[in-house]
Amino acid sequence: MKRLLWILLAIAICFAVGYTARVFQADSLAEWYPLLEKPGLTPPDSVFPIAWGIIYVCMGISIGLISNELGFRRNPLISLFVMQLALNFLWSISFFYMMNPMLGFINILLLDIVVLMYTFNACKVNRLSAWLFLPYILWLAFATYLNGYIYMYN
Repeated sequence: MKRLLWILLAIAICFAVGYTARVFQADSLAEWYPLLEKPGLTPPDSVFPIAWGIIYVCMGISIGLISNELGFRRNPLISLFVMQLALNFLWSISFFYMMNPMLGFINILLLDIVVLMYTFNACKVNRLSAWLFLPYILWLAFATYLNGYIYMYN
């Protein structure tokens, strides 16, 4: 039961970070983002909460599995997870709240690196934990493309 609680707590933390970021980006999403030149592959707005919901669940399960294996002691994987979660949040601040696609692009490139580092290191501890980050990696690759395009053409 304790193992399940760690996973549920981790999922809740991921959603809390995502919700907080959403609060900061709400005005920009309504007023600034619609005016930007975006690539033809930009998905409809309704896709984003669905994708992030799936990603947050996978992220939470991933770090929950790691914490069940290694605990929360000074663990580099826990540190990498917290770092990627912070960069994820800061991307919303830099791109949307600050309305700065260049800063957002720098941030998302750092996020890409940290997420890959977490995934490769998680694979050594728990393969499922690493595989659970695959949707996130794919979404980040796409988001990096979108951010780069917006930076270049706006």
